[in-house]
Amino acid sequence: MAAFRFLRDNLHFLAAGAILMFTSSFGQTFFISTFAGEIMGHFALTDGEWGLVYTIGTSASAVAMFFAGGLTDRFRVRHLAWLVLPGLALACVFMGVNSWLPGLVLAVFLLRFFGQGMTYQLAAVAMARWFVARRGLALSISSMGIALGTAILPVVIAACLETTDWQVIWIWSGGAVLLIFPLLLVLLSQERTPQSHAETSEATGMGGRHWTRSEVMQSTLFLLMVPALLGPPAWGTALFFQQVHIAEVKGWPLVQYLSLIPVLMAVSMAVTLTSGVLIDRFGTGRMLRLYLIPWMLGFVTLALAPTLGWASLAFVIFGVATGLQATLITAFWAEYFGTRHIGAIKAGSTSIMVFGSAVGPGITGALIDIGFDFPAQMLAIAAYFAVALGLVWIGLTRADRALAAPGQVDIESP
Repeated sequence: MAAFRFLRDNLHFLAAGAILMFTSSFGQTFFISTFAGEIMGHFALTDGEWGLVYTIGTSASAVAMFFAGGLTDRFRVRHLAWLVLPGLALACVFMGVNSWLPGLVLAVFLLRFFGQGMTYQLAAVAMARWFVARRGLALSISSMGIALGTAILPVVIAACLETTDWQVIWIWSGGAVLLIFPLLLVLLSQERTPQSHAETSEATGMGGRHWTRSEVMQSTLFLLMVPALLGPPAWGTALFFQQVHIAEVKGWPLVQYLSLIPVLMAVSMAVTLTSGVLIDRFGTGRMLRLYLIPWMLGFVTLALAPTLGWASLAFVIFGVATGLQATLITAFWAEYFGTRHIGAIKAGSTSIMVFGSAVGPGITGALIDIGFDFPAQMLAIAAYFAVALGLVWIGLTRADRALAAPGQVDIESP
């Protein structure tokens, strides 16, 4: 009942976050990769060349996000939306009308920057700043937007591709963003925190203070968290990027293998909602100590899976992993480092994660080219997550003392 009352009382704010999350879908890997065959055919690209284009564009967007994301600390979401949403719409249209190879790199950059980058940033920062006591639940509910996009948009696009030119669909996508924009402006017209204005409801982090981004990036905790930040976007993106290759190596029909994705999404949505409640009850520290275990187990299970039945188990585990990821990282920054500079801090985190999503497909593709198929790489990826989890435990053990005793534990210096 408490969760229902929270949803009812804050529906205006939560709907804005969910719609922003959904709109970010137009710049996410799962959406862009739906057009991979058409893009490679139009520009006469090999898989490796398309991967290189994607890596360059995404890496450039990661750099841009590092600097631009901090704008969310200086301007309200509704003001930035006037730049970000039209920018995403124009990026979609540009992808649809461009026939120049260098322009394809620019199109990927714009889609990743305005979509996966800034639109997602607006939603995540808004939820972290607007809500304090129920921050985890707010992030969970808003994350349903991107979960919905992941579940339905690839299916819709695949159906449209049967009868419609892929470039026309991109132009339609830009139009869809523009149709969503007025609704967002209405929802954001009374933008404030549910309790009070942001100036009076800011939550402090370790040491009872607000950390700047430069202080965060010099802290031991941040340095120990970097492998955990890179891992899920790098290897999770590679998992989807190499899905045709996985099916071929395993000898599974591609259609049957892809039919497991809805299983992942159903579990992910359930875990996303549950994780928010658990974060609010137990704190992000305890949840982070478990965060990478599903990623590790998922890759081990899929690597060793002899049948699609075992693969479905792996996808259930991956659903748990992605469900935790949707809420936990944003809540972590707010809880441990405060909310006053959350936009700049989250931008730094997002740039790392976007960079991970750029290099993961490139690394795995290069290893495939020299003879290491992706299922064989999965055990090494699981080992990576085990090491990253150990570093998280080390960092949190010290950081939790700073949360419990503000001002008494110095963890600024590496």
